Amino acid sequence: MAKKEKEEVKKQTPEETPQEPVEETPKEKTPEEPKQKDANPWEEKYNSEHDARLRLAAEYDNFRKRTTKEKEQSYGNGKADAVTKMLPIYDNLERALNQPTEDAAYKKGVELTMTELLKILNGLGVEVFGEGGDTFDPNLHNAVMHLDSEEHDENVITQVFQKGFKMGDKIVRFAMVQVAN
Repeated sequence: MAKKEKEEVKKQTPEETPQEPVEETPKEKTPEEPKQKDANPWEEKYNSEHDARLRLAAEYDNFRKRTTKEKEQSYGNGKADAVTKMLPIYDNLERALNQPTEDAAYKKGVELTMTELLKILNGLGVEVFGEGGDTFDPNLHNAVMHLDSEEHDENVITQVFQKGFKMGDKIVRFAMVQVAN
């Protein structure tokens, strides 16, 4: 009797499984697919053309921004190069001012020249840095000598050999200094 019940269960199981609805579902979707395929070629073509146009517009916008940025950077780099070429003049005028002289007219002429050069540099946005007594900053200063001294605090500039110059965030020349340890 147990065998008969198992056979009945086996017979019922295949009949109860929803094979027909599974087969019907694809049949229902099949008629809809050709409708979508009819509309899809035009929509796909439109969407691909639209995407291509959007990408082209975005690419052009990025190109425009990049060239504007490059122009600004090239102008800043050109200014920095011009300032770099004028720095030896500054150094020579500073040395001339530090030398003792008895000729007052000569000294006054050098002072006026130095004042004009500093006005020009300030007009270009150049800042002079690196004074004795400042705290040493490796991002701004180039330590060429160290001094073991108890008079000065640690990492304090004791002597400036060459002043530093910067334009905005760009360092044109690092200051060459002596630092106390």
